[in-house]
Parts: sequence; C-alpha cells; structure tokens
Amino acid sequence: MNMDQKECFPVLDWYWKAVGEVELVPFIFQQTLRKDILARVVLWQLAKRRSGNHKTKGISEISGTTRKPYRQKGTGKARHGSRRSPQFVGGAVIFGPVVRSHSYSLNKKVRSLGLRVALSLKKQEGNLFVLEDHSVPLSLKTKDCQGFFRKIGSDSALLIASDSTYANVERSVSNLPCYNVLHQDGLNVYDILRHKNLIISKSSLQHIEERLQP
Repeated sequence: MNMDQKECFPVLDWYWKAVGEVELVPFIFQQTLRKDILARVVLWQLAKRRSGNHKTKGISEISGTTRKPYRQKGTGKARHGSRRSPQFVGGAVIFGPVVRSHSYSLNKKVRSLGLRVALSLKKQEGNLFVLEDHSVPLSLKTKDCQGFFRKIGSDSALLIASDSTYANVERSVSNLPCYNVLHQDGLNVYDILRHKNLIISKSSLQHIEERLQP
C-alpha cells in the first residue's frame, strides 16, 4: 500500500454521469481493513446513544408509613421494621438500576482510524461515489431523491452533504427508510457501515480530508 501516490476518482453529477475527477488521499482511502477498530468505534458510538434512564425505587423513595408493622417479639412472625422493605409487595428493589450514563472515552486516534478504515472499506467494495454539488437541483421532491438513489442499484445508501446541498436533500429523504442524508460534520463509522453505498459530495470530501489528515 503506497501512502504517497494519490488515486484519481470519478466525480458524478445528479444524473450519474461523469463530470470530472478528484484525487483521493491515500492516508484516508487506502487503509487496511481493521475489524477490531471498527468494532471498538461502533460499540463506543452505541454506548453514547444509550439513554440510561431505567430506574427502580429504593426504600427511601417508596411511599408509605415508617411505622413498624407489629411488635418485635411474641407474634411468631419474622421480625420486620417497615412495610416498604423489598420482601413485601410494592416494596423497594435492592440493587436495582439507577439513572446513569453508559458513555465512556475512546482515544481520538482510534476514532480517526475507525473513520479512515470505514471509508477505505467502502472504496475497496466499490460502493463509494463522489457527487458534484452544483449538479443537485435546488428544488427536490421525494420521488426525485428516490430515483437518484435507485440508479446505483442499491436499496440502502447514505449521502454526505455540505451546507450548500444538505438543506435541499434532507427534507426530501426524510421519509425514505433506507436512504439517509448526513451533514459532513456528523460523519461517523456506524452510519457508514449500516448503509451499503456511501455518496460524498465533492465539497464534503475536501472537509473530510482536512478533518482526517495527520
């Protein structure tokens, strides 16, 4: 793998016709497949997305009297100090879940490598496309976006868009379940891997290269 030699890659317009070429940075698009890195980044992302709001009530949070149910001795029953204890119906839960964050830190270099490996994987599979921003129509309907995505012969695709095209496409794609548009700042490993095809606008490609360069 030659990390110094750039590779020319075709740029397509909205109608999937070649309108030019762009050079892909080898450091970003020629990484060796690292499944362990991809797994670490995806698990980190999913952990951050967990709400962590599951909770049970402890004995101090249960409504009820604090009076002792009955006297300590002489009844032939077990000794109890409260009806809010866990052995009673409606009582507390011992060692139950509490509200907490499931997120944890992951080294920035690992996150960056994960993105580069995911981008390289899409290119190696032949599922990476570069789109010319200026060819995107200013007015789009859902059927226009659906036809655009279907021309690549896939029922699952992700479009990475810049400020100039994101607003135009986002609303039109919002009700298509298998096609999504993502702003260039939100590029992440999980969304790349869960779509078969990855389409990056030309201006977003420059932003990504600046972001991931060493």
